[in-house]
Amino acid sequence: MKISYNWLKQFIKIDWDAEKTGELLTDLGLEIEGIEHFSSVKGGLKGIVVGHVLSCEQHTNADRLKVTKVDIGDGNIVQIVCGAPNVAAGQKVPVATVGTTLYEAEGKPWQINKGKIRGEVSEGMICAEDELGLGKDHGGIMVLDKNCIPGTLASEILKVENDLVFEIGLTPNRADAMSHWGVARDLRAGLMQKDISMELITPSTSNFRVVERTRKVEIKVENTELAPRYCGVNISEVVVQESPAWLKNRLKSIGLAPINNIVDITNYVLHELGQPLHAFDGAKIDGNIVSVKTLPAGTKFTTLDGVERTLHEEDLMICNETGPMCIAGVFGGMDSGVKNNTSSIFLESAYFNPVSIRKTAKRHGLNTDASFRFERGIDPNITEYALKRAAIMICEIAGGKISSDLVDIYPKKIEDHQVFLNYGKANRLIGEEISKETIKRILSSLEIKVNNVTETGIGMTIPAYRNDVTREADVIEEVLRIYGYNNIKTTQKLNASIATTQGVQDYKIQNKAAALLTGIGFNEMLNNSLTSPKYLELSPSLNSENNVAMLNPLSQELSVLRQSMLFGGLESLAYNLNRKTTNIKLFEFGKTYHNYSGKREELSHLSLLISGNITEDSWNENPPKKSDFFFGKGVAMALLERLGITETTEKELKNSLFSEGILISKKKKALVEFGVISKKVTKYFGIDAEVIYADFQWNNILSKISIKNFTVQPISKFPKVKKDFSLLLDENVSFSELKNTAFQTERGLLKEVHLFDVYTGKNLPKGKKSYALSFTLQDENKTLTDKQIDKIMGKLQQRFESYYGASLR
Repeated sequence: MKISYNWLKQFIKIDWDAEKTGELLTDLGLEIEGIEHFSSVKGGLKGIVVGHVLSCEQHTNADRLKVTKVDIGDGNIVQIVCGAPNVAAGQKVPVATVGTTLYEAEGKPWQINKGKIRGEVSEGMICAEDELGLGKDHGGIMVLDKNCIPGTLASEILKVENDLVFEIGLTPNRADAMSHWGVARDLRAGLMQKDISMELITPSTSNFRVVERTRKVEIKVENTELAPRYCGVNISEVVVQESPAWLKNRLKSIGLAPINNIVDITNYVLHELGQPLHAFDGAKIDGNIVSVKTLPAGTKFTTLDGVERTLHEEDLMICNETGPMCIAGVFGGMDSGVKNNTSSIFLESAYFNPVSIRKTAKRHGLNTDASFRFERGIDPNITEYALKRAAIMICEIAGGKISSDLVDIYPKKIEDHQVFLNYGKANRLIGEEISKETIKRILSSLEIKVNNVTETGIGMTIPAYRNDVTREADVIEEVLRIYGYNNIKTTQKLNASIATTQGVQDYKIQNKAAALLTGIGFNEMLNNSLTSPKYLELSPSLNSENNVAMLNPLSQELSVLRQSMLFGGLESLAYNLNRKTTNIKLFEFGKTYHNYSGKREELSHLSLLISGNITEDSWNENPPKKSDFFFGKGVAMALLERLGITETTEKELKNSLFSEGILISKKKKALVEFGVISKKVTKYFGIDAEVIYADFQWNNILSKISIKNFTVQPISKFPKVKKDFSLLLDENVSFSELKNTAFQTERGLLKEVHLFDVYTGKNLPKGKKSYALSFTLQDENKTLTDKQIDKIMGKLQQRFESYYGASLR
């Protein structure tokens, strides 16, 4: 949210510099994320001074150029070549000195340099209106008042407004601070805590007068639950035109583009007081009736952006006698808005139900300044005040006159709420005792009325606009916010308790896994649990019936909870690839969400995504080795081994998401789905590179981890023996099957089994492949004999032959 410092000073006459004020606002909970400079003229006319044309003579080499001598007030007379037809001696003119930057209409900068024009030296430029950004006139140079003093800054003569604009990171609960008035209230409270007393200046509405009652519009509020308060007034004989410069500057400073004087005034009051307003063209109110109601589902309505929308039966609408004119509190209609030929308006100010507005805005994918405020809850007590404020401004700026009584429909007043604050509880939560008088002073500065004071606490009335302060804890937070978090002393004593735990602790296992992954170059990612239902179309194994859908989604792209970790990961991968990061290794701990026959389940996962090279480019590895299926599998197996999970089994994974993949299990419980993502899926996300993906079923992983005591023993002094087999096998036999069979055959002396060569192709029978395996044998207590080794290798050969039809090559 942008707050203009000049605008803020209209409410509170503070003379602090912006940085100091920003620090106080941040301490008050209105975090200043940045301070920007604003100028009503691009560049602020920096380097532009008043010049006095002393002489003006015809250029000897150009018919349309003049050579002038100009006094720019610095004690030097400069020569400037000028092509304007109206330049003449004796004029006071704006001069861009050498080094000044000017801006074209498109905002492109260009610099004034000393040079020669047709042989004559030119040291500056006498400027036209459009060259200064003050208008569009380029018929000649701009002539200033003859009383201007040479050397005076043009920004002072032409009244350029310079401002500083705060960018406030407003938290969702602070609806009361969504305006310059709201920020000024907080600033005043903070100043009072520093014993600086300042008046909060509010715009007067004493000039509000009904001039005539010639245009009465009947207002009907059919649903007071959705529209608890609704005000309106007619203003006739308005002239729709460009707003005055001061009003346009106020809006421009906070990033709003001026439209016309009527619309600009409603936007001005919105950001001044926090009350959204809407102006209807009076000629478009058929039957002179304004009806606030809902319409049947399926009703079509075209909004101001030209989009035809289908209404929901709960959407609150502002209607005339024949049809809808506006989506209440969200967006105006195409036909009922103020046009250049509008001569009378109906001005609306209302308090709408926040939940209703939020649902309507989300349903239609709209987010406007009005809906932003209505859905968070505005002050129901300034509805009439803001309407009068805007009406007075319209009469002053657009020449209108109020032609009806102000109608205020407010059948059930929204009451302020009562809270009792216990001193003891406040001191416990704050961690320090704050004096009772200080608490009372802070509450009063926040416009919280103190009803009664006892020895134990304070009874108070919270104004309705503070809809975030409803409990005792909220009041304590407000007191602490104004008192200052930085003023709470830290204790010298630190208390801590030591907890003893048993069994497998999820967070410790996650940390262990994360440590291994980051150690080999992985980065952790965190994706949104909300995702698009369209992604389910990429996998037949994912069923839309199992979706957990949001009742009130932010958008269609975020309307369901994810059933798979893959798609969010691919979004992150694509994001990085599009920014020229090509060697990527990512991991994420998260959950998937499922609706199985009405029963909802959350399943924990660890996902890995790998793409590009294993390492970055390096002089000693050229070209670098690419990540592939086997690198990814090595990472997955290393992770399982690090977690103490061994003796797993593998089988082919049949899943349309993978072009090739395996399922790693232990005792029939699936642990990891791993493989290469199919090109159809990666193409959907705009990814051309190969992507390796692993999905660890984290709940199953945790169930297979056991807490074991371990012993330390010296390295055996007896040697290891390595033996190799070259086996001819059927193509469907996997290494993991051979490995598991080998360990089942020899449990005591077999230590390691490795696959060091694979061959398929020529000189082999059809359907066959060749595996070269190495076996490491060792006895911890003695040296193995040739007889023992031959016996073990014979047993292994016999088992491979009988189980898999293998033969030695």
